[in-house]
Parts: sequence; C-alpha cells; structure tokens
Amino acid sequence: MSAEHTAAVVTPGDNRFTISLDGRQVGLVDFHDRDGVRVFTHTEIDPAFGGRGLGTRLVAETVAATRADGLSIESYCSMVTQYIAKNPE
Repeated sequence: MSAEHTAAVVTPGDNRFTISLDGRQVGLVDFHDRDGVRVFTHTEIDPAFGGRGLGTRLVAETVAATRADGLSIESYCSMVTQYIAKNPE
C-alpha cells in the first residue's frame, strides 16, 4: 500500500462518509437510511485526486461499515453499484 493510501482517512458522518488526505476532504459518499436499508445516492472524488484509488477505498470502507451495521444496501450511485457487483459478499 502506498504512503498516500496509508494517509487517507475515511470518516463516517451524518448521511455521508468522507475521505481526507492530510486533513483535507477530497471525496464523499452520500446516503440515507430507510427501514434497515442504506441507500447510496452519490459518490465524488475531487478531480485533482482522481486515478489514485481513493474512490474505491472510500466505497470499500463505506460498504464494509454498512454491512457491519447489519444494513442492506440499495444503490443509485454507479460507483457503489460497480463496487458491489465486483465484491458481492
């Protein structure tokens, strides 16, 4: 794992998870919870930080946290949908 990925921090918040590098937020995943289902609506990474795998890491940690919370997943976000298709567990 590169030093940059080690420095990336994913943080849960109200209806969103964020990813930061050196204290600067560079991406987010928006969601809302409804009846035991976490509904993902949008993911974005600052274009200046694209192509570094940060979006995949953000989505991976977000999906893992959602599963750990015992919630089902519904996605209207193409990035989350693609991640789940490749990692159906």
